[in-house]
Amino acid sequence: MGSPNDASKMASAAEMLDRFGVPHTTQVMSAHRTPDAVVAFAAGARAEGVGAVICGAGMAAHLAGAVAAQTTLPVIGVPLSGGLADGLDALLSTVQMPRGIPVATVAVNGAANAAVLAVEIFAVADERLGTQLAEFRAAGAR
Repeated sequence: MGSPNDASKMASAAEMLDRFGVPHTTQVMSAHRTPDAVVAFAAGARAEGVGAVICGAGMAAHLAGAVAAQTTLPVIGVPLSGGLADGLDALLSTVQMPRGIPVATVAVNGAANAAVLAVEIFAVADERLGTQLAEFRAAGAR
């Protein structure tokens, strides 16, 4: 996430990943304040065993795009509410990526859905997760 202040809005991603038994880490880094850390993380993520990256950021929301520019892993952007447009600015910044550098984007404050999307990506090659997803959906996906 782009700021420690985003922790409450991003907590549901970790909760959902925990629910599916998907290991994860949480980091705070900013495309603007700590760009070198973002580049180092994104460039080395695949080698560290990361399977997908969920990025939550508000306002200018360049974090997901900055990460996507440095990795070929799936990047899922979570635009966060706040600022002048209460998340619309973050949504547009996250979804409007140049050709060849995609960022999957969920709803404003949609961290839980970002985690479900990551699980769906992993379930392509993990039958256990596929079964869990089917059960999750059958139970009402909550």
